[in-house]
Amino acid sequence: MNPLDPLPLLGGLAPAQFMTRFWQKKPLLVRQALAGVDGLVGREELFALATQEHVSSRLIQRVGRNWTLAHGPFRRRALPALRQPDWTLLVQGVDLHLEAVHQLMQRFRFLPDARLDDVMISYASVGGGVGPHFDSYDVFLLQTQGRRRWRIGRAKDKTLRSGLPLRILARFVAEQEYLLAPGDMLYLPPGYAHDGVALDDCVTCSIGFRAPGRRELGLELLQRMAEAGSDFDKNVLYRDAAQTARARPAQLPRELKQFAEQAVRHALRRPRALSQALGEYLSEPARSVWFDSQAAPRAYHGVMLDRKTRMLYDGRHIFVNGESYRAARPDAGLMQRFADQRQLCNDELSRASPAARALIKEWIKAGWAHGR
Repeated sequence: MNPLDPLPLLGGLAPAQFMTRFWQKKPLLVRQALAGVDGLVGREELFALATQEHVSSRLIQRVGRNWTLAHGPFRRRALPALRQPDWTLLVQGVDLHLEAVHQLMQRFRFLPDARLDDVMISYASVGGGVGPHFDSYDVFLLQTQGRRRWRIGRAKDKTLRSGLPLRILARFVAEQEYLLAPGDMLYLPPGYAHDGVALDDCVTCSIGFRAPGRRELGLELLQRMAEAGSDFDKNVLYRDAAQTARARPAQLPRELKQFAEQAVRHALRRPRALSQALGEYLSEPARSVWFDSQAAPRAYHGVMLDRKTRMLYDGRHIFVNGESYRAARPDAGLMQRFADQRQLCNDELSRASPAARALIKEWIKAGWAHGR
């Protein structure tokens, strides 16, 4: 994808223009971002996914000013009647299960794969919604069936209503209102409050993005770097030959605090180890994701990644589903193209080293990729 080419998905803006003018800055409404998208996912397809154990789903119902929340899987007969108003079924990670939705996700790869999260799809009966709320991440809201009225505004007051199972704003002030029909899309930056209400049988795709917190990310990377070994394996022990006798034994020794600070600084002096830990963490699939192992075909004329596979790279490594591999020339460029294109043709495969072809064969056996 050329970031300078205009996209109907972005209302004729090039990705580079969108990122400069709108990304994490202000909302954007695009009429007919995806023409002909009506029926991308059928209602019954969504209901069927909600019955499965490995699919995350939620049922939200509004009764007056009160709300109820239930977690799936759901038996089909346990869902409310279609004619009953004010209920919503949310199904997470639909791009991992339906090819059409996976292809929809690919349209947003003008953003880094490390930031793409998943496509959540909601079905709502008339009046259905999840109340006024705000997200801590960017989101594209694509209407694929029916009509939904969106009211949006900057969440100046983030106070939540108490006693509810949902994070609903106590005082929501709408600044703009839009009616979305199939094919229309609304982009919202993080922290922008929004309230969507279905005007008829309604299906909406929410393309969401990963936004790890600094504390979460720091703890995760330090733990991974420690577990990875290398310099940590030397296990330099604290020594205090100059320690004096203490009248206040419970006081934390200043020298021990300095030793701890040095240990953390020592870990962070290894940028390659930090980059490796980051790539492994960001390429790790969700806990609910599983792959079907398979016999590798004796011959294949190309290879493509499974839609559940996350593949990233940096200057030295390839990362696949939480595992890291050193990428040596000339295979480095090939593996990077594999990650960017998510497939390799026969000509590209023929230029891979025996070691690279053996590795790809192992990925096929694990169900991470598929020969074709």
